[in-house]
Amino acid sequence: MKKILVLHTGGTIAMSADAAGNMAPGAQNPLDSYENPFSGEVQLETEDVFNLPSPHITPARMLELKQRIAKAASEGVDGVVVTHGTDTLEETAYFLDLTLPNELPVVVTGAMRSANEIGSDGLHNLETAIQTASTPDAADKGVLVVMNDEIHSARYVTKTHTTNVATFRTPTFGPIGLVAKHGVVFFESLLRSTVCPIRTVADNVFLIKAYAGMGPELFDAIAQPTTNGVVIEALGAGNLPPATLPAVQKLLDMGIPVVLVSRCFNGIAQDVYDYEGGGVQLKQMGVIFCQGLNGQKARIKLLVGVSAGMSSDELARFVATANS
Repeated sequence: MKKILVLHTGGTIAMSADAAGNMAPGAQNPLDSYENPFSGEVQLETEDVFNLPSPHITPARMLELKQRIAKAASEGVDGVVVTHGTDTLEETAYFLDLTLPNELPVVVTGAMRSANEIGSDGLHNLETAIQTASTPDAADKGVLVVMNDEIHSARYVTKTHTTNVATFRTPTFGPIGLVAKHGVVFFESLLRSTVCPIRTVADNVFLIKAYAGMGPELFDAIAQPTTNGVVIEALGAGNLPPATLPAVQKLLDMGIPVVLVSRCFNGIAQDVYDYEGGGVQLKQMGVIFCQGLNGQKARIKLLVGVSAGMSSDELARFVATANS
């Protein structure tokens, strides 16, 4: 019999709507009364780690969750399921993906509809997550996100719709597997993975989105000795308005790592354009191009690298590609 640890952290999956349709955490998690539908096949152990809406989740909470999962690996657990709010689910999942070894299947899930809404998706997502975590094939694939019968890599999945139950998608690549009628089916696996078993998390790693007519003001505001890193969601393939360049150079001169991704939904950031503010110039300045991650994921990766105490060169190699 498989032994699966279910860790509840809050979110819509743990909420109920009031008469007006407003959702909020209650005194009791409705998942606490959940009955194991796989009795005889899967033994469930359940813990409420915390009960927070996902906008309240911080890197410190992510680290707390990572430490609990790492402990579970020595307790004879065959897999872990984490229930989580969807707003920051992809960031927590990717943080865990970067900081946990791949031997133990870890699956993150949530819900877009609260427990007492018509068409609530929470219990179904929880059941499919348990099925996935108890499947031997789920090992060595990194942390997984299971929602709406699809299995996604934590590395690439993102929330694409504010309320739709099919909100989690993987741009460009698609899901790596499905939860079908007769079981879990995988179609893809990770190329490689790098694990950073950090013990603390750095702060003051920022994310800035570029826009037409952008000036230096936001970059100047974070040019502080306490700043540990900056991720820029740049225009197109990886370009910035010329007025930002002196402020970006100032950050680099201060030894602050500056990472660049594209603000586009699909594609990767590249040093393609050779004009003022173009990717060629930015790369020559020392900006790190991160390929394949969105802004929030790149920030998590930069934060983990800084927290691990990586040197400038190590950090540049670590952040530059999603396939590590």
